[in-house]
Amino acid sequence: MATLSFNPTNFRDQTTSIPYKPISNFTSFSQPTKISCTSTSHTISNSSTLKTSSNCKRRRFLVNSVSESSIEEAETIEDVIDDDPTAEMSFLDPGTEPENITEWELDFCSRPILDIRGKKIWELVVCDNSLSLQYTKYFPNNVINSITLKNAIVTICDELGVPLPEKIRFFRSQLQTIITKACKELGIKPIPSKRCLSLLLWLEERFETIYTRHPGFQKGAKPLMVLDNPFPTELPENLFGDRWAFVQLPYSAVASSRAKPLAAWMNGLEVCSIEADTARACLLLSVGISTRYIYATYKKTPETTQETEAWEATKKACGGLHFLAIQEDLDSDDCVGFWLLLDLPPPPV
Repeated sequence: MATLSFNPTNFRDQTTSIPYKPISNFTSFSQPTKISCTSTSHTISNSSTLKTSSNCKRRRFLVNSVSESSIEEAETIEDVIDDDPTAEMSFLDPGTEPENITEWELDFCSRPILDIRGKKIWELVVCDNSLSLQYTKYFPNNVINSITLKNAIVTICDELGVPLPEKIRFFRSQLQTIITKACKELGIKPIPSKRCLSLLLWLEERFETIYTRHPGFQKGAKPLMVLDNPFPTELPENLFGDRWAFVQLPYSAVASSRAKPLAAWMNGLEVCSIEADTARACLLLSVGISTRYIYATYKKTPETTQETEAWEATKKACGGLHFLAIQEDLDSDDCVGFWLLLDLPPPPV
């Protein structure tokens, strides 16, 4: 079987209209999908099965080909950016139809950088999931409120010539009030979710290539807002499956006689990741920003512990990439629901 993985390579900052688009698209799928899931298994508690595989390949982001003159222009601009880590960004891929960018990913938080007053600078970072839209702007800490954010969202649309988005995803629960208020005043649906994958990877890249080179950077400064990792709770009854299994890629499959309604309910959640908890002998499902469910349990034995650890190791080796599928039967090649998931570490800022 072909295997997939994810390799987070560097995102390059752009301040001019140079075609630039990753090939990966981190979106959920709920339509039936043909896959092959063949491997041996053994029974765990409640007719559950566990399967693992360690095969994976690396993928890379690729940039679109451009003309020789464009490359020379890009290299010149990148040299300027490299010399000025204080530069802000306002970029829209000219090959993208503005009206097609309907969902944004947004972060509005302090950075480990001090201004001339000795206070931490805040930064607004906005992108879409393909990085066709990229925007950054610094703010002093005494203007942080929903009005500032609302005005900034309008400014982005005016500068880049894009319509207001239909949805904005954000991953910091501490800023939910500010972001929600700003979005609702503009008629935008705010979605608290850790599925801001392009944004999280971009923040990691900016920390390494921008923030650490800023003249006000404070080495060793702790993030002002850490991500929630709450204690897991019981799964709602309508999300239970009949059986589950680990299969290849790494990959988690759930079988249910109610596969279609189960997939519909799951599709209403912002499914982020699945984690194997060997200490509690269970699988944990992370959704939204700060919700974790005990998704399934199994009988704890040396064999099952070894296999769950192997699955987690494979997921880690694949850069956190894993899948969740809902099927009517574990032996079926059809999926009623299929989600591509990426378990990323918290951003360094």
